[in-house]
Amino acid sequence: MSETETYYEFGTAADRWDRARMFFEAKEYLTAARILGGLVGEAPEQVAPRLLLARSYYHSARLGKAEEELRRVLELDPVETYAHLMLGRTLERQGRDADAAPHLRMAAALTGDFTPGTERS
Repeated sequence: MSETETYYEFGTAADRWDRARMFFEAKEYLTAARILGGLVGEAPEQVAPRLLLARSYYHSARLGKAEEELRRVLELDPVETYAHLMLGRTLERQGRDADAAPHLRMAAALTGDFTPGTERS
């Protein structure tokens, strides 16, 4: 194990996915992102790890990285409702309301909720 590697970056993909979710739920977003970054690198076509990585970045205020991952999620799955919502919220946090609006509208349309500003849980 090198100086930059830690125990939680080892094991099967399923083990690391479970560990990343555990760290995310414990609000250890940077650690979750570190684990998820490896998983995304191994399976870049998978939406779930990339979406959780984006959420980890969002909650740790790494908004540029969150935006990048959310845009990749939407390339893979253009109707991923939560990705549209998260991208809208991420852009809003960056003061980019005009860029956020289409994503928030798309999330609302996909959920059937046409009331702007309503967040999905």
